[in-house]
Amino acid sequence: MTRSTTQGQNITRPAPTVKCVVWDLDHTVWDGILLEDGFVPLRPGIREVITELDRRGILQSVASRNDHEAAITALERHGLAEYFLCPQINWNAKSSSVQAIARSLNLGLDSFAFVDDDAFERGEVAFEIPELLCVDAADAAGLAGRPEFTPVFVTNESGMRRTMYRADEERGRLETEFTGPTPEFLATLGMVFTVERAQEEDLRRAEELTVRTHQLNTTGYTYSYEELDAFRRSPDHELLVARLEDRHGPYGTIGLVLLERGTDTWRIKLLLMSCRVMSRGVGAVLITWLRRRARDAGVRLLAEYLPNGRNRMMLVTYKFSRFHETGRSGGLLRLEACLDDIPPFPPYMTVRVPDEGEGGR
Repeated sequence: MTRSTTQGQNITRPAPTVKCVVWDLDHTVWDGILLEDGFVPLRPGIREVITELDRRGILQSVASRNDHEAAITALERHGLAEYFLCPQINWNAKSSSVQAIARSLNLGLDSFAFVDDDAFERGEVAFEIPELLCVDAADAAGLAGRPEFTPVFVTNESGMRRTMYRADEERGRLETEFTGPTPEFLATLGMVFTVERAQEEDLRRAEELTVRTHQLNTTGYTYSYEELDAFRRSPDHELLVARLEDRHGPYGTIGLVLLERGTDTWRIKLLLMSCRVMSRGVGAVLITWLRRRARDAGVRLLAEYLPNGRNRMMLVTYKFSRFHETGRSGGLLRLEACLDDIPPFPPYMTVRVPDEGEGGR
């Protein structure tokens, strides 16, 4: 359970694992008011918390009413500016700044925490964004000890998450400046999409993906390390991981598929993609490859879809990939793929898949 503060009142509610912490600055990250005091020392324990959260793969940003240039200079002087993505340093309402950060990072607001010393500011944010966790700055030094900020596993990719988001910012900047059609821009990236059978060293990241990914997740099923390892070893299942890289660097492991393989039918029990690759079309590419494999194996390809309030894009992706509904059970939707007229992979992406060599076009 987590505690959210609204106008000084504590409200107890369940919340998901925090993916992004948004910090106020004055009397929160540092002692004092920057525009009045000039030199503002860091508050005790704050540097340690920021670096530890970063190591765990929790993103961080800033929502501060302040002079932007002066605040960035102060953060640089303290060696902390690099830790904050999409900082919102302006005179707007804090809630609008947090919402702008969420849009920039493409993360759900229910995965955010907001840290501020002012009960009024926490109240304004909690009123406008009730799904967000608010934390009094007096408790900030202890964040790393709280369960909401403690992922089950800290993987190699966790410590790279901020760097990968920085690369995404650069891609976004270049895309905004590009004046041609989207496929032409994507061709400039030199994308390489790789699908591999999961190995033991992939399981921690695979479990993390099932816990963290909500928007581009066909069912929302979560699996433990031990369950995933059992699927990996099972002769009746195939556990696949997907990776993406381009000329700006790796996106990391961004996709997961759990395939139940019968004699004449294969069933996609879980298919998910990191929201960071939503605009790259890799979900459709992965489904195209699965359709091709099923056709070549002479089996039917079925899929399950369970709405979670945020994953409708995955149902749209299935339907664009020529899956049709075959039945419902409670909230679970059953689908089957048409295995005729399967399109080629997009020309702007190199696709590497198991047992098919590079490209497979």
